[in-house]
Amino acid sequence: MKFLLQWLLDLLLRFLRSLDLPLLAGLLALMGAGLVTQYSAGSGTLRGVMMQGGFFTVGLGALWVVSRVPAHLLKQATPLIFALSLVPMVLVLFIGSGKYGNHWINLGFFNVQPSELCKLTLPMMLAWQLDRHPLPPRLPGLLVAVAIVALPVGLTFLQHDLGTAMLILAAGGFVLFLAGTSWWWWLAASGIGAVGYALAKFAPITWFSFLRPYQQDRILTFRNPENDAMGAGWNILQSQIAIGGGGVQGKGWGQGTQTHLNYLPEHSTDFAFSVLAEDFGWIGVMVVLGLYLFVIGRCLWIATDARDGYGRMLAGTIGLSLFAYVLVNGGMVSGLLPVVGVPMPLLSYGGTSAVAILLGFGVVMALRPHRQIYR
Repeated sequence: MKFLLQWLLDLLLRFLRSLDLPLLAGLLALMGAGLVTQYSAGSGTLRGVMMQGGFFTVGLGALWVVSRVPAHLLKQATPLIFALSLVPMVLVLFIGSGKYGNHWINLGFFNVQPSELCKLTLPMMLAWQLDRHPLPPRLPGLLVAVAIVALPVGLTFLQHDLGTAMLILAAGGFVLFLAGTSWWWWLAASGIGAVGYALAKFAPITWFSFLRPYQQDRILTFRNPENDAMGAGWNILQSQIAIGGGGVQGKGWGQGTQTHLNYLPEHSTDFAFSVLAEDFGWIGVMVVLGLYLFVIGRCLWIATDARDGYGRMLAGTIGLSLFAYVLVNGGMVSGLLPVVGVPMPLLSYGGTSAVAILLGFGVVMALRPHRQIYR
């Protein structure tokens, strides 16, 4: 019996050795919050919970496999991984489907959104390219970096998925930031972003004539949702009611009226965070945001201890990208940003998103220095 227990303990250590346990604990807590939210969003039915649990299981398996890949092999394979990720990005333009564009590839039993994977492969490729030259990058290196970023961003824009394109662009920007790019570039980018925000909030829609009609409606709704409270402004107004109705302690798990009376749209996907706020109130929101901050901080800690520039830029970018996803979705459901269809990571329902996010954290664990792996 003693020999069997020792063998089982050794087997467990071999299984866990490549994992960063604090980071894994934070992710498991967020996944638990996601399943609790999905149960409430599904009005007490288990179908959505079981489906999302299956996605989490696949994602955790992918995380474990990738975490065991030596960092130098991951770095060497980066150009090939990036090239392969662009193939479905091209295919989806011809065989894809979606409500507002070609976003998904239907595999029969599962829909895949190729752009989700580019949120990971783009920073991998960009970190690989920048690490080949002295940092901070000079103008020629920046031009090459811009060309690399333009590929997946342009392909995503052709899919008419502006929200995901902006997040992929942000991931590329985080890599350049961590590479030590001059502050003058960021001051200029911040100025452009501030002007864009002001135009979206206050300027006439003619400034955005290049956008599709539904995207223009979202900007007009962002400016003043009360103008069409029963139409385009319905989503954001019901979300704000749900968040405000939760108060400090919430209405209780599964007791949210906006969700269960079907006032809140897309409550299992884009507006899952509103379901959480209505059920668990400000306390629940702060707990979940604290978990996000912990995961982000752990990624940044791993980045500061990385062996090379590739690991530092990539691990830091994955953490900062999570911050961007939370910021965009949180701003969207509260009315501080236009509705762009960006899910809340690990809280909203979605298979491709969940697997891609967990795969990214597997990469972070693979980059963790001083780890020991039993073969």
